[in-house]
Amino acid sequence: MYDIESLHCATSVDDAVRALAEDPQAIVVAGGTDVLVKIREGKFAGAHLVSIHELRDELDGVTLSDDGTVEIGPITWFHHVTTSPVIQATVATLGDACDTPGGPQLRVSGTIGGNVCNAATSADSASTLFAYGALLDVRGPRGERTIPIEEWYAGPGRSTKERDEVLVKIRIPKDHYEGFTGHYFKYGKRRALEIATMGCCCLVKLSADKRRVEDVRLAFGVAGPTPMRAHGAEDGVRGLTVAEAAERVGALAQADTNPRDSWRASKEFRLQLIKEMAKRSLVEAARKGGAEI
Repeated sequence: MYDIESLHCATSVDDAVRALAEDPQAIVVAGGTDVLVKIREGKFAGAHLVSIHELRDELDGVTLSDDGTVEIGPITWFHHVTTSPVIQATVATLGDACDTPGGPQLRVSGTIGGNVCNAATSADSASTLFAYGALLDVRGPRGERTIPIEEWYAGPGRSTKERDEVLVKIRIPKDHYEGFTGHYFKYGKRRALEIATMGCCCLVKLSADKRRVEDVRLAFGVAGPTPMRAHGAEDGVRGLTVAEAAERVGALAQADTNPRDSWRASKEFRLQLIKEMAKRSLVEAARKGGAEI
């Protein structure tokens, strides 16, 4: 049974914001693949829900703006992110990451915005959005503001979005993806229906001769309490040949991260994953960019 005390089906984003502002207990629901599970577990007993599920005109779909910015509506299903021609032509690694949560049924009901707003370090889109430097637009009673993804996570399962604000758009500017190729690597005990034990995204921009790492972005999920960039590793391999970078990036990434022990994996095992996944992701991202490995 689902212990839901009230459900308001919003007719617009502004209507959703009004409903959230008027009810201090209200929370947003879209696909429901996270919220409804928590309600069933008793975590949101007597839930007051504001549904944005039907706001397709305002919050669904992927578009490319005139300046090349990729714009993603937060209630876009994972599957629609993966199969979007815009995503495939610009930020294909994000499409790959969105093809890994749960199974096929979840990917046509779960939304990328819900994945972000859940603020879990294990979210499959999190490390890739971090690598691309996504910008998150939110709207609330006080107006609209933009939160860079580096400032989004306030702690495990917590974001800097206020309770009465609605995520209205995810943006990736052109200069955040142009010239980069990437790879998302998810490690779990199963190939599907699995929460990530470790997630790793590496984006690489190669030199003109395809031999050197001109620029790199390396991000992890489950390598700390929130998703994170491995800035030390990035600085340490920038300008190296692909072979040199592959040899060094793993140990540098270990120094940047701070995984924890849990029932899914020990800290020591996660550190080994970080080292190996950083290397493999960089090599695969470079190979996609034309490097001879």
